[in-house]
Amino acid sequence: MEVALKATGINKVFHDAVNLQVLKNVSLEVKTGEFVSIVGKSGCGKSTLLYILSTMDTSYEGQLEINETNVTGKSLNDLARIRNESIGFVFQFHYLLPDFTCLKNVMIPALRLGKLSYKEAEARAYEKLKMFGVEDQALKKANKLSGGQQQRVAIARALINEPTIIMGDEPTGNLDSKNTGIVFDLFQKLTKEFGQTIITVTHDEDFAKRSDRIIEMADGEIKSTGH
Repeated sequence: MEVALKATGINKVFHDAVNLQVLKNVSLEVKTGEFVSIVGKSGCGKSTLLYILSTMDTSYEGQLEINETNVTGKSLNDLARIRNESIGFVFQFHYLLPDFTCLKNVMIPALRLGKLSYKEAEARAYEKLKMFGVEDQALKKANKLSGGQQQRVAIARALINEPTIIMGDEPTGNLDSKNTGIVFDLFQKLTKEFGQTIITVTHDEDFAKRSDRIIEMADGEIKSTGH
């Protein structure tokens, strides 16, 4: 199996009034098509780790490889391109633009990447909305949807550039149990049917238990990788 993401010896220090080491020699590997949940108490470093894995935080020691390419030390422009092409994000809050239609929200990352024409981006965005059963909401403004529908639109947006990895930061944190179940089923479908790699940080134990593998963190270290 191919390796989608590999982190080796990641250390992270916050330089505040005192130096605080938040990640200590973290190493992990995620295979292509795997659905992994990172768990641990608040403050254990899991969100910090996710921001490093997503290339948004570059001030760390260690090495990060995405799709078997070393991305540590690359320029901010290179990292922005890698993120646009290879990583889709789903956050606890959907971050949809409220006055834009759902279709336009989903199109934005594709238009930013610039590989598709406007018409192609529109067609692909509609296809992704259809995949998640919200195509009938395509022309509604994002603020007119329910929370569960908004999160489905946000996942469709994360997929528009057909990234190799989806990263979720508490993707079900604002949802009730019914919608949490729907989002989990969508993620599982993406890995099982489409070979999508998914890495989520979550507090939801049931969500984590149902994923392929749990990586457990405590005090800035990985306690178990679930293998």
